[in-house]
Amino acid sequence: MKTATLIFLTIGLFALTGCNQKTDVNAMLDNSETRSEIFGAIANNHTYMTGFMENMQESDHAMQMMQGNHKMMGGMMKGDGMQMMMKDSTMMKNMMQSMMKDGKMMGNMMKMMHEKGMMSEDCMESCKNMMAEEGLDIIEQGEMELSKSQSHGDHH
Repeated sequence: MKTATLIFLTIGLFALTGCNQKTDVNAMLDNSETRSEIFGAIANNHTYMTGFMENMQESDHAMQMMQGNHKMMGGMMKGDGMQMMMKDSTMMKNMMQSMMKDGKMMGNMMKMMHEKGMMSEDCMESCKNMMAEEGLDIIEQGEMELSKSQSHGDHH
């Protein structure tokens, strides 16, 4: 009887450990259909998306890719993307840190804020002076775009 109990216990243990398999994440992501389903599940779930964005913001590689993607950065600055970003303190902090390292991006942001009435002329000048003091000049193209928008606004 003890032998039979020991055999059933051993078989039961093997059966339970066999059910507790680790999923190979990379193998799942290699399958394009599964990968699309995972991306969709993340994108359509607020909690998952928030966690995903936090992970991306903590990844230097992800931040570099986002900064290099001008289409995405431009899309974030238009529409509701800016308001969404301003409500997320972690995202706002990371964006501001990134912009402080990139004069062109900072210049474009200031231009957009000025055009939408979110930043006054005095504030923009003050920011430009502060950036110059910090050794971060707005790259000439951004500077020229700012000058054009200012002179264009003066005519109205």
